[in-house]
Amino acid sequence: MKAIHFLITLLFSISLFAQTPGLKISHLTGDFYVYTTYKAYKGTPVSANGSYVVTNKGVIIIDTPWDTIQFQPLLDSIENRHRQKVVLCIATHSHEDRSAGLEYYKQKGIKTYTSKQTDVISEKTGEKRAEFLFSKDTTFTLGQYSFETYYPGEGHTKDNIVIWFPKEKILHGGCAIKSMEAADLGYVKEANLSEWPKSLNRIKKHCASPKFIIPGHQSWRSLKSIDHTLKLLKEHK
Repeated sequence: MKAIHFLITLLFSISLFAQTPGLKISHLTGDFYVYTTYKAYKGTPVSANGSYVVTNKGVIIIDTPWDTIQFQPLLDSIENRHRQKVVLCIATHSHEDRSAGLEYYKQKGIKTYTSKQTDVISEKTGEKRAEFLFSKDTTFTLGQYSFETYYPGEGHTKDNIVIWFPKEKILHGGCAIKSMEAADLGYVKEANLSEWPKSLNRIKKHCASPKFIIPGHQSWRSLKSIDHTLKLLKEHK
């Protein structure tokens, strides 16, 4: 009976673990990686994508984990895998699936950044805030890699930016871009639905011919996600 009870308990634990994924890290290309964390929404785990790049001067994280218990495991996983510490973190808008770990990482001595526009919203809504702010599109360089912050205009939120690595043609779109798996626009209470298509077209022009596009949620393995988002916006009307 004890063996049966142990087996039932073990199977139940495995089932719970399967229902609540933790941290997943996937290689993108070269020194670039996508990491995914999860949070329950209406009883179902929903993914959120962040990314990081390993430079010879430390690691850059773009967007923080949505799942708060993954803040430290992400740092540990990066250091164990690459023997490098995270030195810079930037969030692409104020929502917690992008910004929840900003203050935690600041306490760890990591330089954290958002736009001033994001910081104003975060202060009003009680979201976590970065230590450093930028007021316009900015180029960051760390080690051998450079990236641009680009504000295309309002879309998913008033403050959504994208991150563009022009040399490597890698676009971290955040929640401004929906995955090909997305059946709808998701949360739109803070969206500007009339400006969003214009902003996406600006992204297509500024970030031309990307080799990779990383949306905020779900799969990131398609280059058609911007066009799919435009399609969803048209259908939403």
